[in-house]
Parts: sequence; C-alpha cells; structure tokens
Amino acid sequence: MPTSYDAIILGAGAAGLMCAARAGQRGKRVLVLERAEKPGKKILISGGGRCNFTNIGAGPTNYLSANPHFAKSALARYTARDFLDLVESYGIAWHEKTLGQLFCDSSAKQIVEMLLEECAKGDVTVRCSEEVTSVAHGDGFAVTTQTGTYTAPALVIATGGPSIPKMGATGFAYDLARQFGLKVVEPRPALVPLTLGGEEVLFRDISGVSAPVVATANKTGFAEAALFTHRGLSGPAILQASSYWRPGEPLFVDFIPERTAEWLMDAKRGNPRSGVRTQLREALPARLADILADKLGLDGDLGNLPDKALRSAGERLKRWTFHPNGTEGFAKAEVTVGGISTAELSSKTMQAKRFPGLYAIGEAVDVTGWLGGYNFQWAWASGVAAGDAL
Repeated sequence: MPTSYDAIILGAGAAGLMCAARAGQRGKRVLVLERAEKPGKKILISGGGRCNFTNIGAGPTNYLSANPHFAKSALARYTARDFLDLVESYGIAWHEKTLGQLFCDSSAKQIVEMLLEECAKGDVTVRCSEEVTSVAHGDGFAVTTQTGTYTAPALVIATGGPSIPKMGATGFAYDLARQFGLKVVEPRPALVPLTLGGEEVLFRDISGVSAPVVATANKTGFAEAALFTHRGLSGPAILQASSYWRPGEPLFVDFIPERTAEWLMDAKRGNPRSGVRTQLREALPARLADILADKLGLDGDLGNLPDKALRSAGERLKRWTFHPNGTEGFAKAEVTVGGISTAELSSKTMQAKRFPGLYAIGEAVDVTGWLGGYNFQWAWASGVAAGDAL
C-alpha cells in the first residue's frame, strides 16, 4: 500500500469517517488510522445500539464552548436535514423520539456501514488496529504506527475525548494539540451522573426511582426525567445539567414542574383533612414522596398547617437544592466538555490558524452538545467543514 497521501485522519469515529468520505469524494487520497480493531465503536453503542444520529432542532444554542459562536458556521453549512437526506438515500429507516431525537429503526451498524460506503466511494483507505507511536512535522506530517510511517501535507485530529475509556478513548488528541502548540481548554466529564454524599446519601435508598423534573445548573434548566441511583443522580435531566455543573456548586431540582409553589395551599382549601405526605404521593413516586415529606418535616392535616409553612414547602419543592460531591467521571461520561481551544481554529475549515495543514474536528474540539443527537450533528458538520477544506 502507498505511504504518501493528501490527508491523514486520525480516528475512524463519526467525525473522522465523515471528513474522510467528504475529502475522498472530492478526489483527495485519504488515509484513516484507527486505534481500535474496528471503526465507529462509539457509534455502535450509541442510543442503546440504535444510534441517536442527529437532532432535527440542532442549532448553536444546543452547544457549550468557551466561544459559543464558533459552532455556528459549520452547523449552518451542514444541517440535521442534510444528514437525514444521506440516511434516507441509503434506505435506512428511522424514527423521531422526544425532543427532536432521531434514531435508526433497526441498528447503529447501518450508520457505520453507510459511512464506510461513503468512504469507499472516495477510495478512502481505512486501517484499524493502528497504534500511533509518533507524529512529526517537517515537509508535511509523518505519522508512524507499528506498521510503518505515512506522510501527508494535511493531518486531521479526530480521535475524540477521554469519555468512555472502556471503548479505548484517551486524551491523545490533547497531547497532539499541545505538541503543535495549540491551547487546550481543560477537559471534564459531561453528560455524566452526579454523586451525592453527606446527608443526601439517603436519596440513594430509592435507587431506581425516576420522576419528571426540571434540573438546573448555572441558570440552565432541563425538563426531563431524573433517576436516583445507588451513587446519586442520573437520568436525562441530570445528565444535561451535569454539563453546566461545576464542583462545589449546587444543583436545583423542581420536583413539581406542573404545579405552582402555592399548590399545597390550594390543596388545603380543597381537602383540609389531607396531609402533605398524601399530596406528595399523588404527585410523585411513593418512595420519593416519603423522603421529601420526611425532609420537609410537616406532619398532620393540611388544615392544621399555616399557609406560610405550606408556601415555604412548595417553594422548596420547586427549587430543591442538592450539593453533589462529584461526578461518576469519564468512565460514565457520554462526552467531554473542553478540548482543543476554538480560538486556535478556523470556524469555517477547522484548520489550526497558526499551523497550516493541521485540523481538529468532532469531540476533540471544545464544542459539546446536549444529550439527544447534538454531538453527532457536530461530528458530521465539523467533519464536512474540514473535508471540504482539505
């Protein structure tokens, strides 16, 4: 096989394969090097094996970054509809779940097969089980693996972030970026369960209980389900909020999003002989209701409790304060917040401003989407941006 190419892409994940297909179909000679034994491993496990491949409402406001404007260009030029058109052109059946999330009807394998077919159309070479031992830059880039040294004038970093290390994820992208003098925004786990300690440990006793809530961190709230676990808090609402939460900060949970803070006062007028615990059990799962009732410490009939106490209880239920003592870390994080600084990259091409020929795309970059297909859409859009520029 040849050792010289127009572009070498490190990583055969969503962003890397998309970039390779795009560049290959433009006539570029492209080599993709993947450390794992097969391409698209994270794609295959996503969405419970059905791949939440995009979100029909994806836009710049659904992403976290030190520069919230950076993602606008790529997302505008390659939209969720564009990717859906590609999916449909392959006859892949799909369905929409809640909040614009699009999934394969059958299997995530179809998305990987589609991307590999797109690569084949561009005569892209994809090599798996390739461990990169060094990357040098002289007259172009030289990438050495256990099988040899490959050269190209362009190198694309598409190796993702350190989330889900059991899938082989590492911080290699950041090491490489630093090697070439690019700044890295400190990575931290995102879309990750939060852990509870201290007096809040008792909530672990209701592991497996879930309820619809609004979870808020740093003034950003998400209305979805929360799930209590044997270590703390999880579920979509918590995972979403975790991306905005920082250690030492509180997390606020509205346990009664469909009701007002005056709800118990209204109940008192309608049924004064009912108790707080009874009302909570009507609104929430019984085991959760009992813990909250114990914490509120209001016993007896509603009719015997002052309005002030009932309003205070209602306000507390609308903004229950948790103090997580940490997260479950990169091992349980779906993605990474932080990464290669967007200040180093062109938002149009993903090329490093101070290092021509070097590109970074996908999760390796400091752009992190919400839960629900947004991170895949960033992979497709950033991959296309770089693939069109190579």
